[in-house]
Amino acid sequence: MTPRSFLLTPRLADYVRASSDPLDDVAADLVRETAELAGRGEVSATMQIAPEQGVLMQLLTTALGARTAIEIGTFTGLSALCIARGLPAGGMLLCLDRDPEVTAVARRYWERAGVADRIELRLGDALPALRSLPAEPAFDLAFVDADKTGYAAYVEELHPRLHPNGVVLLDNTLRGGRVLEPQDEDDGALAALNAALAADPRWETALLPLADGLTLLRKR
Repeated sequence: MTPRSFLLTPRLADYVRASSDPLDDVAADLVRETAELAGRGEVSATMQIAPEQGVLMQLLTTALGARTAIEIGTFTGLSALCIARGLPAGGMLLCLDRDPEVTAVARRYWERAGVADRIELRLGDALPALRSLPAEPAFDLAFVDADKTGYAAYVEELHPRLHPNGVVLLDNTLRGGRVLEPQDEDDGALAALNAALAADPRWETALLPLADGLTLLRKR
């Protein structure tokens, strides 16, 4: 099943996609293979971004003129594929993930799309890897789609590593609507983070009702 916003009916989700740029054959095949893996119970279908979110991420990467990007949580690689396609020649995306099996799927599609030379994948726990990077501006764009209880720490570590006006995208910040009445630790972590970010003067913040909630942060 292709991921879609919990706020949309299937018919309206189809309309949204039909009214946006479509995924090309490579990205569509990646979505299809990930759905097949999920159907066999090998991965969780909820871990892949919705196609329309990928279209937006590629558009934003290009519109921002981003040359350097970082992704925390890569899964089968659709988000990285979209970001990498939005980068100019010579642009680089650093991906942090700890699963060699699902990221092997990602690597195949990056190669097929001709963007593998723009992506560096580092396997291991993301937070130590992030903290090992120099605490100075290096990235124009960041995307976070990893363990939800770690989001606050990722945002904190990303701040000094972003250029002024750099943008962070946080995925799943609505948690299927459960941020209103948290039901588990992940829900509670994101509800607390959403409230903290809205009050944090270091960031300009917008939470969009796209897919499962996509928060945009601009470093002031």
